[in-house]
Amino acid sequence: MTNLSVDQALENIYTSLQNENEDIDTHIAALKAALGPDNKTVQVDTTRLVQSNRQGRKMMESYFKKRGVIVTFAS
Repeated sequence: MTNLSVDQALENIYTSLQNENEDIDTHIAALKAALGPDNKTVQVDTTRLVQSNRQGRKMMESYFKKRGVIVTFAS
């Protein structure tokens, strides 16, 4: 796995979400590595989500949290 910036890793996640979650676990792992050992929080743009309603956001928060990444959403 190559070293990605946080922005590149997030872009890969947005693309994966558009492609029905294709390779999402790999992209989450890359994001977690890009964030580093001290920071596990990332801010996600809700306009880029396929399902940006409350249920979709809560599902995303839960899925990412189980994989060690805390998701917050831009207002």
